[in-house]
This record gives sequence, C-alpha cells and structure tokens, in this order.
Amino acid sequence: MQNSDTKALGRRSFLRAAALVAATPILTEASLARAAQTTAAPPSGMALHGQGPSVPPPGSVLINANENPLGPSKAACDAIARVAPLGGRYDLNGETEMLAMTFAAQNGLKVENIAVYAGSSEPLHYSVLAFTSPTRSFVTADPSYEAGMYAAMTSKAKIVKVPLAADYGHDVKAMVAADPAAGVIYICNPNNPTGTTTTKQDIAWALDHKPAGSILLVDEAYIHLSDAQDTLDLVAAGKDLIVLRTFSKIYGMAGIRCGFAVARPDLLAKLAPFGQNAMPITGSAAARASLEDKGLVAERKTIIGDTRRDTLAWLKANDYRVIGAPETNCFMIDTGRDGKGVIAAMKAKGVYIGRTWPIWPNAVRISVGTPAEMAAFKTAFKAVMASPAVAMEGHDAGGHSADLGHYPTA
Repeated sequence: MQNSDTKALGRRSFLRAAALVAATPILTEASLARAAQTTAAPPSGMALHGQGPSVPPPGSVLINANENPLGPSKAACDAIARVAPLGGRYDLNGETEMLAMTFAAQNGLKVENIAVYAGSSEPLHYSVLAFTSPTRSFVTADPSYEAGMYAAMTSKAKIVKVPLAADYGHDVKAMVAADPAAGVIYICNPNNPTGTTTTKQDIAWALDHKPAGSILLVDEAYIHLSDAQDTLDLVAAGKDLIVLRTFSKIYGMAGIRCGFAVARPDLLAKLAPFGQNAMPITGSAAARASLEDKGLVAERKTIIGDTRRDTLAWLKANDYRVIGAPETNCFMIDTGRDGKGVIAAMKAKGVYIGRTWPIWPNAVRISVGTPAEMAAFKTAFKAVMASPAVAMEGHDAGGHSADLGHYPTA
C-alpha cells in the first residue's frame, strides 16, 4: 500500500473513532446507579425530602453503586497530598509511567501491556467500539454489567445475551457458540450484579474455542474481593484478550479514578484512536501507593467479606432468597415481587439499593456497605418485605412483566 493510502486509511479510522465516541456517552456504574434511583420514584404517599435526584438526603444509606465505604487507604491519601502541589504541571514527575511500571513488575508483564485510564469505563467502552461492528456482535452474560451493551449500540453491533449457567457463573460454552461472527465476548468476573465467579479454566476454554477474529473482554473490577483466579498470565502469554482493572472497588478510589486495560500491544493499539486523556497525577500517585501498600488487599477483602457473610446469613435465616454464592461486594436477592417497587420503598426509608435487570425483574442488587449500613439495610428491608407489594412501571404487584426472565435451576 502506498504511503498516501496508509495516511488516508489512518485518517478514516480516526474519523470513524471520533464519530463513535461522540455518539454515546461512556456509562459508568455511578451513572447507571443514579438512573435507577431516578426511575424508582417513591410510591404514592411516601414522600422523600431530598435535595434533588442526584443528591441523597443527609444520613442516607448508600449501598447502590458497588462503592467501597472504606475509601482510599491512608497511603493513597498521603500520596495525593504529596503530588497535589504539582498539579499545575502535566505529570512533571512521571507518576503515570511509574504506576504502569509498578503494576507490570508486580504481575510479570511488560509496560507495553498496560494502558492507564481514569477508571475502567473508558477502556471497556473503547474495546467494544474497536472490536464490534454491524457484522461483529457483542456477546454478554445475562444478567451482567450493562455498559458494554450500550457501547455496542453505538457501533451498531448485534447484542447477544446468554443466560448465566446453573451455578450462576458464565456459561462460556453457550457464549462461544452464540454467534460465529462475534467480535467481543464479555466476561465480568466476578460478575456484576450477582457477585458470582467463573473459573479460570472456563475462561481459558473460551479463549481456545472462541470464533476466529474475536477477543475476550475480561472485566476484573471485583477480582480482589473474591477467590477467583485472575487472567493476567494469559495476557503475558499473548492470548486474544483484554483485561480490565479498576481502583474503584478494593482500593476505594471510585471518586478519584484510575484503571487499566491490559493486553498485547497490538490489541491496545486498536483502542488508541478513540482517545486517552492524560491521567490526573493524584489518581496515578494514589493508585501506585495502593499497589505498594502491603496487606491492604487482604485486609479489605476480609473486612468486606465478613460484612457480606453476616448479611447473607441474616437473609437466609429470615427466608429471603439470595441468588447463587456471591463472593464480592454485591449480591442479588429474589424479592418475589416487582424489584423496582422494592427499590422505591427502600429509598423512602433512606436506604438506596441497586437496580434490577430485565431478565430478573423481581431481583434487586445490594452493595456491601459498613456493618452499620448493613444493619440499617436489614431493618428497612424487613419492614418493606412485610408490607404490601407496590407495582411500578408496568409490572403488577407480583412482579410479572412482558420481559420476565427465569432463574437457572441450581
């Protein structure tokens, strides 16, 4: 190909990427959580006295966005204070490069395998735009994290939803067989919203049997909160996957923002035309300090895990149905009634819980908060479930709708 042709092709790719980026906003867990609370209007007679749809009233219990209530570690906060005075310069000390080098050294990777972003939402969005199209579909579990589907709508890709397996892990054989023209097979492990895990053996099988030309997009946002094995060694081995990481969960940096796309350099290059803003030095410094904070992950995994186990034990003791065996900082409850009505009733009591998914309209997602927050949840949830069911948005009080899904048989 002539040099002029190469330049023209590059320009067309850049313009296509720019048009796709402009077409749909990048969705985050925060934006999806806010949207769910806006649609969950309080039932008649249950007035709320908030400060607006995005500002919960003082004293509200916020267990709706899979945030870490412990916040950033002391080491991360100290790092932010250290670099903040340098914020008038564009990363004068190379904080972002040092972060990538630290992560690479800790995980047996090369720096070229790592692209640093302000969270994992951007690389998730860009990966879907880069590898799907009107002829290359997006395959996802159902239910799973929704942001990739919205990106696929932008690229005009067919969206193929595959129900979870009987153990509530990803049914990788069904996903691989779902479409021979798949562009992206998305595996959120542990899964959001169920908190359940998929084995590394299953992910490796999917890599070996996936359609030619496709990639696995493995979202490991919650990996440190579970006993699931990560897949970074598969990146080091040169496999066809992109692994997403974020500092929003175990590291408590949802409002500070930092994340990675981890993959072969040629796969990361496909994301480049969609843009990559410079990282805030505070986010890079806090993330590096978090990685170097020995014992932090194990300590937080224990704290959050103990609170989750206590809450799940209470739910089961009170005959509420928890779906599957969640291992992370969220889980789902089959309420046996319209989930949106439950969300609205809980909101009226000052407890903000997560959203529903179309396949399971009776199920609500709960994030794990502090022990005090979960105690408030228990009180509110018991009161709501003892009250008459309230129908919301086209469902009857029994939770029936035209889009009623089915739980796997465990």
